Amino acid sequence: MRAFLAVFILCAAFLALVATARAEDPIDTTRAMIEAQIKAFLNDDVDAAYSYAAPGIKAIYPDKNVFFAMVKKSYRPVYHPGNYAFGRSRSIDNGAMIYHEVLISGRDGKDWTAIYQIARQPDGSYKINGVQIVPNTESKGI
Repeated sequence: MRAFLAVFILCAAFLALVATARAEDPIDTTRAMIEAQIKAFLNDDVDAAYSYAAPGIKAIYPDKNVFFAMVKKSYRPVYHPGNYAFGRSRSIDNGAMIYHEVLISGRDGKDWTAIYQIARQPDGSYKINGVQIVPNTESKGI
């Protein structure tokens, strides 16, 4: 009985470890964060949207309302996308930096690619360190 209990405990611990490791996959974690920020923009939730910004972005825009106004003006496809889907992702230096492509169909009918740069913070969390938006000028077809 003791041996069975010991094996059961070891199996449960192993499964918990595997589940935790999978839940903390930096690609999945940062993708969920991007989606949460886009939802915050769609809901005009200044506090939530600003909470995902890295310290370097917050140093440039220490006022969350100025940050939000900048996004509305300069990053309209991200601020209020029509539809969006994730493209390629890349993890660099064992998850220290993550890049995601987000393919966006704007509400104006134009297509865009937003390239998110996400940096792991000293506490292990991730924050959005920058976004580059490029227009898609050539249709690839469906």
